[in-house]
Amino acid sequence: MVWLIAAVGLIILLVAGDLLVRGAVNASLRFGLPALIVSLTVVAFGTSAPELLISIQAVLEGAQGLAIGNAVGSNTANVLLVLGVPALVATLRTAEFDTRKSYVSMVGASFMFILLCFLGPLTFVHGLILLIMLGLIIADQVRAAIVHKRTAEPVDVEGAEPDSPLWKIILYISLGIIGLPLGAGLFVDAAIELAQMFGVSDGAIGLTLVALGTSLPELATTAVAAYRRQADVALGNVIGSNLFNILAIVGIATMFGPIAVPREFLTFDLWVMIGASLLLLPFVFTDTLNLTRRWGLLLTVLYVVYVVLVVRHG
Repeated sequence: MVWLIAAVGLIILLVAGDLLVRGAVNASLRFGLPALIVSLTVVAFGTSAPELLISIQAVLEGAQGLAIGNAVGSNTANVLLVLGVPALVATLRTAEFDTRKSYVSMVGASFMFILLCFLGPLTFVHGLILLIMLGLIIADQVRAAIVHKRTAEPVDVEGAEPDSPLWKIILYISLGIIGLPLGAGLFVDAAIELAQMFGVSDGAIGLTLVALGTSLPELATTAVAAYRRQADVALGNVIGSNLFNILAIVGIATMFGPIAVPREFLTFDLWVMIGASLLLLPFVFTDTLNLTRRWGLLLTVLYVVYVVLVVRHG
């Protein structure tokens, strides 16, 4: 029954998150916000809403390892799994997409996050530092988008329905707002119970089950895009998601209570997260190297090994 509750909670989370994104995007465009700005802000926030609600709920219920494990595990899964599996389907032509500036921001934010974890527990002050960093990065992206707006290609914003009626927008947003906390509550309660059943820490559950579950939409989307030979921007999407995970999700979660950092995170999981990020360096800074099937196999195998180690020592 606990597995069923976890599955139902995750499904509600993902559906509610999708509805909130669609409603927010259409509302933003309806009120005249540029598509570039919407994609950098509203879509980024909306697609991370499930992870955010899980972390907040975990903090409120005292499952602090689950709160931080969700973000750290998602970042590791994004690099090793969300890029690795689609690369097995078809080569991801990452060399054709310039992500250098965003990548440097992600690595810098990751090292700052690790530093704050060593100064933990993570409190309101630490969260404020992370949120300020996110604000500066978003402001810089918005500025760049406005500067290059005249020469930029039109942006196809996820969930955009230009002719969507107002009642539909309100319905989407309402269902999203209602569904997200409901799904988060069910999923977190089930995750904590599973951790107790299997004798592992809530941090290990966050790093594996929760992180994998909330990364499934990105994995499915990237895999389909790879099959259709349309995954050239996958690297940029992963970088953006990872930035939001550690800066926004953890930053906002600390506003609801302090987050103690488990010792195993300081000695292992945080370094796996940054190590996975550094594996992308040659794909970002060279114009010839793409994520081929061999690289995809390596990344996927590394993720499987990591999950086994977490579960075994969790």
